Amino acid sequence: MSTIYEYVERIATAQSEKKAIEKITISNPALTFEEAYEIQRLSIEKSISASNSFIGWKMGLTSKAKQLQVGVDSTIYGRLTNNMLMNHNEITAADHIHPRIEPEVAFTFKKPIAGENLMPYEVWSAVEYVYLALEVIDSRYENFSFSLMDVIADNASSTKFLLGSQPYAPTTTDWAQIKVNVYYNNELKYEGTGAAILEHPINSVIELLNLLSKEGRGIQPGELVLAGAMTDAVAVKSGDTVTADYGVLGSLTINVK
Repeated sequence: MSTIYEYVERIATAQSEKKAIEKITISNPALTFEEAYEIQRLSIEKSISASNSFIGWKMGLTSKAKQLQVGVDSTIYGRLTNNMLMNHNEITAADHIHPRIEPEVAFTFKKPIAGENLMPYEVWSAVEYVYLALEVIDSRYENFSFSLMDVIADNASSTKFLLGSQPYAPTTTDWAQIKVNVYYNNELKYEGTGAAILEHPINSVIELLNLLSKEGRGIQPGELVLAGAMTDAVAVKSGDTVTADYGVLGSLTINVK
């Protein structure tokens, strides 16, 4: 059986060569949560450099529908680095294996926060801004097929994300009630609301803190958290355009070349 370090190398190679690999649990069906998160941590640490720093966290499986689809009743997290943050709204299909795009909201933090089972008001007191976001996900596994342990090891399918240029105060609106229409090549594909993210996006941050607290971690000032998808992800290819229209809050577009 391969070691954790060999799995780290396998995932890193898949990402750099843009070639899908067999999911880990085929050769190691007994992979544990702890081992999967350790593979994730080591693979991200392997990518960290002076130009690619750790900048925050992303949440996955934050809708009941996705949890049922995977057969779990809990969320997962991944890590974000500077190279994942897009500085323009374009991706290249050839730089990915099978990219998909989904609408989200993101939080930034002005003070440290940690702990289990926190109340929403406690978390809001640490939030600095809320941003509109589009995330590009791209599993490194064949056929975009994986178990819970596989996707954790693969950093929750993280690849790229785009932030809106306008920061919003936490009190701008009820973030559970915001609506989004997702257009694929100018045709309406999905509709969603903030409530699709664990009934309220702030609950996603609470869940992240619950998960991190098991490792003695928390969220630090300046870090970013992607809260999770408001709709299903849109599979894209070269020539496609995806726009998420959040109504009065604005819209975000990613073009695929």
